[in-house]
Amino acid sequence: MQTFHNIVDGKPAPAADGRTLDISDPKTGEVYATAPLSGPVDVDVAYRSARRAFDEGWRDTTPGERMTALLAMADTLEAHGEELVEIEARDTGKPTGLTLSEEIGPMADQLRFFAGAARQLEGRATGEYMAGHSSSIRREPLGVIGSITPWNYPMMMAIWKIGPALAAGNTMVLKPSDTTPASTVRLGELFADVLPPGVLNVVCGDRSTGVAMSENPIPAMLAITGSIPAGKSVAAAAASRVTRVHLELGGNAPVIVFDDADVAAAAADIAVAGFFNAGQDCTAATRVIAHADVADALAEALAAEAGGVLLSRDEQPGAEDLFIPPLNNPDQLAKVSGLVERVPSHARVLTGGAPADGPGWFYPPTVVAGLAQDDEIVQTEVFGPVITVQTFTDEDEAVAYANGTPYGLASSVWTRDHSRTIRLSRALDFGCVWVNCHIPLVAEMPHGGFKESGYGKDLSGYSLEDYTRIKHVMSKY
Repeated sequence: MQTFHNIVDGKPAPAADGRTLDISDPKTGEVYATAPLSGPVDVDVAYRSARRAFDEGWRDTTPGERMTALLAMADTLEAHGEELVEIEARDTGKPTGLTLSEEIGPMADQLRFFAGAARQLEGRATGEYMAGHSSSIRREPLGVIGSITPWNYPMMMAIWKIGPALAAGNTMVLKPSDTTPASTVRLGELFADVLPPGVLNVVCGDRSTGVAMSENPIPAMLAITGSIPAGKSVAAAAASRVTRVHLELGGNAPVIVFDDADVAAAAADIAVAGFFNAGQDCTAATRVIAHADVADALAEALAAEAGGVLLSRDEQPGAEDLFIPPLNNPDQLAKVSGLVERVPSHARVLTGGAPADGPGWFYPPTVVAGLAQDDEIVQTEVFGPVITVQTFTDEDEAVAYANGTPYGLASSVWTRDHSRTIRLSRALDFGCVWVNCHIPLVAEMPHGGFKESGYGKDLSGYSLEDYTRIKHVMSKY
């Protein structure tokens, strides 16, 4: 049985009252480790450590010094890449091959991007905007950031929070999901050899720990990636102190496929974007809206693609196939199963549709066709390996269906008509519109949504700006 610890002031620490959480292997459902169940006292100690580190030096570091630290963190991450992947795979059930190729390299690249971005903060030119007065803009760090990350990409989401926060000169307390603390704790241990004590603290726990994170008076901003209810809870707690909030709250991405698209090519790409990581991705291509002339063919092609997706427990070394992990926890398995079981009689389950046999919380790739806009499974983020297919007849109807949910994170359009892509990229109410692709991300471009998908951006220079405050300095002469 493994034992995980909080990382506070650069050192391992148990919960003050000794409480722990059981951590399960989702491939088997068996408990393999314990982690601290941190309470308000533990959270406060971590926040005070971060505050000291901010006041006593990190806020005064130069951009070049922060760049050097972030570059060293990227090097450390790469040097321990295989170890981190093994830890992540145990905690999440992910396939090791895909996790090594799809996460370690991008995470290191993201840290290196923010290392450079630390030296590129922008503001208006110093000048005389009033006679006899000179004005300048200062971009300053906020202070201590309280961050909460989800269980679908524990390592990568930690990096998405750490990179811009530290690059801007802030310090942090980071709480991983209660079900997937292992890789974040290890990152905290590794980065403690690079960063001054207290700059990055990791506190494990459950929802009650998240509440303590939100209600503590020390953080200058709360940054969360999670569910809409969790984000609303954090925002409500922060409102009483007018604390900044940065929210990425998931999505239910529409995938609009027109009748001039290459159906076979679209199906192949959409299947990868919908089933990768078992659909546990806030930008997953799960809600297909297809023109009536190609909807049936596309649905059948997606079902055929689903047949080539394998489960991570069957992964073979060196295999290039698309392996998907189990769902993260029994509650998520029950949610996905229930949504599929409750599809109305006018819908057709073309493949999948029930939990996989054997141990663990696996759910096979599933395609459901013939759905209507108001159906529960269309209006709800499934967060599982389920692709739904609706039908539209004209462009306006496609846009109305796409925008007709509370979510606004990501979307895609599949067509050969360039003018149409321009019209839809304007009309779609989402933070990202992909054209003839779905799910690629780069460090230079922002990731974040509209409506109930939240506000604020991850990645890009826009993210770095979110972790700063703007001060106007005016001098009379």
